Amino acid sequence: MEFYFPTDLGERLAYCSAAFTAVIGLVVMFAPGYTYRFLRLQVREGRTEAYAEARSAGGFYLGFGVVAILLGQPMIYLALGASFAIAAFGRILSIMSDRGSAWLNLLLLVVQAVLAALPLLYGFGYI
Repeated sequence: MEFYFPTDLGERLAYCSAAFTAVIGLVVMFAPGYTYRFLRLQVREGRTEAYAEARSAGGFYLGFGVVAILLGQPMIYLALGASFAIAAFGRILSIMSDRGSAWLNLLLLVVQAVLAALPLLYGFGYI
């Protein structure tokens, strides 16, 4: 079995979105402390369950990204894009209702929007 790298531009962009998702998952899964510091979150003293939640979420990102890379199917890319689009919508809700319009929140909104757009555009046949 050979490593498959897409030749079509649209699939390449969707592939890169999936690869970036897997890298994010890898970082979150194996470095939850750094992730929490980057997101400006704190773990309460003696409550290490937060690390388990971060590792679990990182595992989900890692698994989703790796499966999208390995299968390389338009429907999988659509699912990846739709997931990031709904996550971006949740971030927009937070910005509007929680007054969370900090620069980090806006930056992560842009990242989520790009990670949603690339696989969605490929999946729907626009690129």
